[in-house]
Amino acid sequence: MRPLALDELLGRDRYGAERDAIRRRVIAHKRTRRVAVGDRLTFVFEDRATIWYQTQEMIWVEHITDLDAIRAELAVYNALLPGPAELSATLLIEIEDQERIRLELDRLIGIDEHVRLEVGAELHLAASFEPGRQREDRIAAVQYVRFPLGDEAQRRIAAGAPLALAVAHPSHHARAPLPEPVRASLASDVGDPEAAERALREVRDG
Repeated sequence: MRPLALDELLGRDRYGAERDAIRRRVIAHKRTRRVAVGDRLTFVFEDRATIWYQTQEMIWVEHITDLDAIRAELAVYNALLPGPAELSATLLIEIEDQERIRLELDRLIGIDEHVRLEVGAELHLAASFEPGRQREDRIAAVQYVRFPLGDEAQRRIAAGAPLALAVAHPSHHARAPLPEPVRASLASDVGDPEAAERALREVRDG
């Protein structure tokens, strides 16, 4: 997926004026990218629109105006985009009981060995987690996940194969078929080179 360029970002004044409307469009777009797996894991599949929004929000919230600093933010967020022949997602571990956050996170240590994307009934793709966000005794509540796709997986996804996310960790067993809007969105990512461009235009420009 093509990285975001500096000239695709909105200036601070325009972004501020349109921020509420953009946020509503992003929320709608993320409904086609978000999947809950059990009661505490949510995967958000990233594309140019989601990463553009994260970049714009960081620049807005942090009052970043220096061009070199903006380029640095772009580099950080562009790294979350899926590369060739893969899907990428942000995994959010959501624990509502504030007093139990650390305990519940600790129970999920090792989850990087137990997540897969199911393409149809036969093809199961193991997730690859970003290094450095887990240790033997600690795990971050936000993880970055990639699903490498071979030629056969790409063909099946683009052709409309059903998709599901499965987690088989000793402390969290759950499986979630991807809702049709999410499946269709990911199929477009794989099969239509222009899909990510259209999604960004719709979020940015309405």
